[in-house]
Amino acid sequence: MIEQLNDEEAARERHRQRIEQMRKSKQKQLLFRSYFRKFAPLAAGGMAVCFLLFAGSRLIRKPSGDVQESAERASVQDADDNTNDTINDIINESKDDSVKGNGNEGGDGSVKAEPEEQPGNPEGAESSQTGEKDEEKEEISQVSKVIQTLKGEDRQKVYTADVTADTQPIWDKLNSGEEFYSGYAVLVDLDSNNILAQKYAKDRINPASMTKVLTILVAAENIRNLEDTFTMTLDITDYGYVNGCSSAGFEKDEEISILDLFYGTVLPSGADAALALAIYVAGDQEAFVEMMNRKVEELGLSGTTHFTNCVGIYDENHYSTVYDMAMIMEAAIDNEFCKKVMTAHTYTTSATLQHPEGIELSNWFLRRIEDKDSGGEVICGKTGYVEQSGNCAASYAVDNSGKGYVCVTAKANSPFRCISDHARLYKQFAQES
Repeated sequence: MIEQLNDEEAARERHRQRIEQMRKSKQKQLLFRSYFRKFAPLAAGGMAVCFLLFAGSRLIRKPSGDVQESAERASVQDADDNTNDTINDIINESKDDSVKGNGNEGGDGSVKAEPEEQPGNPEGAESSQTGEKDEEKEEISQVSKVIQTLKGEDRQKVYTADVTADTQPIWDKLNSGEEFYSGYAVLVDLDSNNILAQKYAKDRINPASMTKVLTILVAAENIRNLEDTFTMTLDITDYGYVNGCSSAGFEKDEEISILDLFYGTVLPSGADAALALAIYVAGDQEAFVEMMNRKVEELGLSGTTHFTNCVGIYDENHYSTVYDMAMIMEAAIDNEFCKKVMTAHTYTTSATLQHPEGIELSNWFLRRIEDKDSGGEVICGKTGYVEQSGNCAASYAVDNSGKGYVCVTAKANSPFRCISDHARLYKQFAQES
């Protein structure tokens, strides 16, 4: 029996060492990427200038009587093989980024130019010149694509919604005369990107656990193996306990699949699962929060949204607006995996030593709003609560015609009133759009 315990302890120690190695490796990768993002645009700009000067000098030296310009192939050579590898990595990473969230795969990332007609060409001109010109243009296209990526010009779309003449303000009552309890609200028509109704939509709020919508989006964009496992630590479980957070119920030393961490983050709003995801992806919460804020910047929301943790714990520097949270929700449902996780009403985690039958998780927002008349179907939802934000929620719904909408509310004085506000907004305004 003692030998068996020793074997188990040794196995756990080996696993902890592997986790620590992964954490250190991830930190090194993040450090390298931060330096690369900082200095690569300058290097790429220098390469582009050198390339243009080189190409221009070759053209200037050509005799003026040439009938056709020479199409000799221009190449950009790096100082060593490591730089070549880095450029190839950027090109491959650019391809990966272009398909995130839409399920598409493939594409060689290159732009093939059609041969240009040369009216003055004599018949019988060597066909190799045309082929070389095509290769030159293709290579220039590749280099241009890399430079654009480094400069941030090849990012995903910026999410936005507009106020129109038909946008209706919401105060204490809806048009139907029913009471409206939330202090902040926005309802967005995803087909037109118009704001149908709002109430202090761009005033600052604390997003509470709606934060976890961004947590799973950032994690989903940086995880490739959902079958991998993470060993829960006492520091993680204590973090949630000390801060009075909800928990998925994972225990110290429990080996949890990454897939289960996603569902544990959303359905019961588990701080243990969210923090575990952050540490798995970035090595620690601080590095992951930097990734979250970079994502906010990519979405065009950095002027009014900033995060200090991945859970939603109150901090005066942890803030957003219901409008910004609606844009983050829209970005999350554009990611098919995130949408699938947020759609689940219930989920049972994998069997572990600590939980042989798994843990049954439940999204109470979806389970309670399905009994209310919303004029369609509420597909996804994520709630939140801290004292400063009141009861808040972000949801996605489709009406009976199949049109999609996002609703975000904050500062209701009970979870039931928060749910009622979502159902009534969908029923009244989605039907009219």
